[in-house]
Amino acid sequence: MFFSNMSKANVRKHGMEKKGKEKPMESPVPLKNLKKIYPIGFQRSSSSLSLSSLSLSLSQNSNDSSITDHSSTTPLEQRISLALSLIAPHHERREFVPIVKNVRQSRQPQQQQEHPNNGELRRCRWVTKNSDKVYISFHDEQWGVPVYDDNQLFELLALSGMLMDYNWTEILKKKELYREAFAGFDPEIVAKMGDKEINEVSSNKAIMLVESRIRCIIHNAKCIQKIVREYGSFSSFMWGYMNHKPQINKYKYPRNVPLRTPKAEAISKDLLKRGFRFVGPVIVYSFMQAAGLTIDHLIGCFRHKECVALAERPWRHI
Repeated sequence: MFFSNMSKANVRKHGMEKKGKEKPMESPVPLKNLKKIYPIGFQRSSSSLSLSSLSLSLSQNSNDSSITDHSSTTPLEQRISLALSLIAPHHERREFVPIVKNVRQSRQPQQQQEHPNNGELRRCRWVTKNSDKVYISFHDEQWGVPVYDDNQLFELLALSGMLMDYNWTEILKKKELYREAFAGFDPEIVAKMGDKEINEVSSNKAIMLVESRIRCIIHNAKCIQKIVREYGSFSSFMWGYMNHKPQINKYKYPRNVPLRTPKAEAISKDLLKRGFRFVGPVIVYSFMQAAGLTIDHLIGCFRHKECVALAERPWRHI
């Protein structure tokens, strides 16, 4: 028993000595050196700021007496103020003045925050600063949007066939001329075009279409007429291959986007069997991309979500 009492006394004595040797708490790190310790930006940036590195639970300390209502500051700046005030000793918390620099910059529109490149929209990578405006407009407004109108589908099929001779920019610059020459790409009217109309179009230097190409478009219009009689519309025939729903792809890089697919090969084979011309698998897949049968906008492009929303909306196919 005596040994036990002495042991307890020694333990208490040892504990008091150890407690007496403890060093007093060092002063907090100066504010100017916080950047070296915590990866926090004190100026508003385009990306969201995370305070998780401070290992603080801001929600549990929202009632701290040192927190004041700074109506002129943004929620982000209030969170920074709160985090830094919780690091400092209690008696110094009220001395911290929240940073209100660049308040106007922090209140940028949400669209600019989502697209940090000076407010510019993020497009597919093949659209560059040097791209023509007509090509950018085509990418932003039409490419990948599901099309169900027969005349528009015929137009995109004809324009895609011209990719053998021209690029999209050259074709799009003459699109209005093509529409005028081919009566708005109405298959019923185009199918009735004769030698007189063919000569007028081929002699138009602004259009620059050879006679064989013009006759090919007229011939395809006649093939569309046959499909309409069988399926009710050219749209029903084309979308039937897709089960009346666009194929939504999630490509990240341009190299991931194919030039042709098994589906395009199947459609091409069927069209060729029905007498169509200039409808190889590569041309057919370009047509499918433009007509929204397949959505190939890169996932980083702002149009991907928009086209997917159009593809997934409820609709009744006619």
